[in-house]
Amino acid sequence: QGQFVESGGGLVQPGGSLSVSCAGSRSIVSIYAMGWYRQAPGKQRELVATIFSSGSTNYADSVKGRFTISRDNAKNTVYLQMNSLKPEDTAVYYCNLVPSPSPYWGQGTQVTVSS
Repeated sequence: QGQFVESGGGLVQPGGSLSVSCAGSRSIVSIYAMGWYRQAPGKQRELVATIFSSGSTNYADSVKGRFTISRDNAKNTVYLQMNSLKPEDTAVYYCNLVPSPSPYWGQGTQVTVSS
């Protein structure tokens, strides 16, 4: 039932960079607004980056200037480039629709920022 498959997470030192990808099972990536969400241990899932069908983007204040969301409609894929990573960016990262996420979340990809 999963519509999204996230990949690319890993362990990175503070100040480092990482890129994660999300492959959509259908062409919904090119039609709807897509977002990257994250959930840290003991915290609620939060939306950190959005890309609209027009290509415009929006970011949470906590990641603005450090993260960049992009999409490749031909590949039904959304990307998140993360720079200047901080320990507080540690979380499981998911992609889904915005503003109304599908109930079928992917497995997410773990990003750990630690020295």
